[in-house]
Amino acid sequence: MSAPQSISNIANQIKSMALSTSPPVQSSFHAGSPPSAAAFPRDRRSSFKGPQPKQLKPFSHEEVKILLLENVNATAIEMLTKQGYQVEFHKTSLGEDELIEKIKDVHAIGIRSKTKITKRVLEAAKNLTVIGCFCIGTNQVDLEAAANRGVAVFNSPFSNSRSVAELVISEIIALARQMCDRSNEMHKGVWNKVSAGCWEVRGKTLGIVGYGHIGSQLSVLAEAMGLRVIYYDVVPLMAIGNANQIASLHELLGASDFVSLHVPELPETKNLISGPELAAMKQGSYLLNNARGTVVDIPALISAMKSGKLAGAAIDVFPNEPAKNGEFFTSDLNEWAAELCALPNLILTPHIGGSTEEAQSMIGVEVAEALTKYINEGSTIGAVNFPEVALRSISSHDAHSVRVCFVHRNIPGVLRTVNDILGSYNVEKQFSDSRGDIAYLIADVADVGTDAVKTLNDRLEGLEYNIRTSLLY
Repeated sequence: MSAPQSISNIANQIKSMALSTSPPVQSSFHAGSPPSAAAFPRDRRSSFKGPQPKQLKPFSHEEVKILLLENVNATAIEMLTKQGYQVEFHKTSLGEDELIEKIKDVHAIGIRSKTKITKRVLEAAKNLTVIGCFCIGTNQVDLEAAANRGVAVFNSPFSNSRSVAELVISEIIALARQMCDRSNEMHKGVWNKVSAGCWEVRGKTLGIVGYGHIGSQLSVLAEAMGLRVIYYDVVPLMAIGNANQIASLHELLGASDFVSLHVPELPETKNLISGPELAAMKQGSYLLNNARGTVVDIPALISAMKSGKLAGAAIDVFPNEPAKNGEFFTSDLNEWAAELCALPNLILTPHIGGSTEEAQSMIGVEVAEALTKYINEGSTIGAVNFPEVALRSISSHDAHSVRVCFVHRNIPGVLRTVNDILGSYNVEKQFSDSRGDIAYLIADVADVGTDAVKTLNDRLEGLEYNIRTSLLY
């Protein structure tokens, strides 16, 4: 296990950084993508004169303890530290046993893709209320188990869109020119100047599978390079530029010189590209997967490459990926690894699609803001496993107002019982929503004395269908 890093040193690292960010593309997100916190308007009233929002804090504990793993970006560390939270930071992921020991007293945890939050880990995390995934995917978290324990999970589904799209463009050109093979040969002292099988990308057809934020940004960049763009998605989406939506996946595969995959990891997308789909692709075409490791049937891809059906491929994601950097991408991890690595004109990268300074900075800001809004306000906007609920801020003038955040089983009669408890107070505003078996209520209650806060908390926690109760005051 790595030693905790000095938070003050890490926070100071970003003060001199000049970060550039790309404006988001305005387009619909594809099926399976949760809405981001940025998709909802901010409360503009803070820009006008008047009472400022009241700074709330949890009733049940004085300090908020946050554990950040896997070298989460320094922007997140600075934001969370400024909130007054107690932040512990580690550069690496932790194994299950180490994590169970570390997470016992933690209220929030921030991870990337290597740390696994299993049901066993969640059972040990008695104080955990929220998980922040500083990445797109959330398959490293047992989302159902987290929801059943009242733990909200947030991610950053769109902040690295530009970085991934740029990587795909570079892969398309590198594959078309067999650039990686020529580079490897030069590193070995071999001069092999050839043009056979090398192409310009201008005038070629790019087929995009999944026209969400990444797919649509890729579409714009590809058209600027002179590529013709077609795309397939499970829902009708408005095209950007001159792109055209195709009615079926097989139709797209048969018409594309390059096929780039940008779909979420779902049961429906497992082995989306397998033997029949590879057979449907054009002879001498190229396949690029920067989506999820389960989307492509790798043994089928190996066969298609060996037969010459495909002229090349680029793979950034794999069914099983090493938990840390080092010489771990072997046949012990994936039985076909050695055979895959021996193929020509094949670009293999270690899941670096979103690994740029700009993307990681934006991810740090987005997820840290989501964690802060949940801890301080109870807002679940952007949560991937929870009903999305939020209320406007309590005014600083409302000294004796309390925000009730009540996660409960979604069964009939709960709200009647809760409102009976709140009935002796003035409920200023209230909002409830449900998602499957989980429901979430937020209510702002006025004129609650300090002594009454504990009574109110205890009565709600004592309800048989309570999952988690938090009072902010």
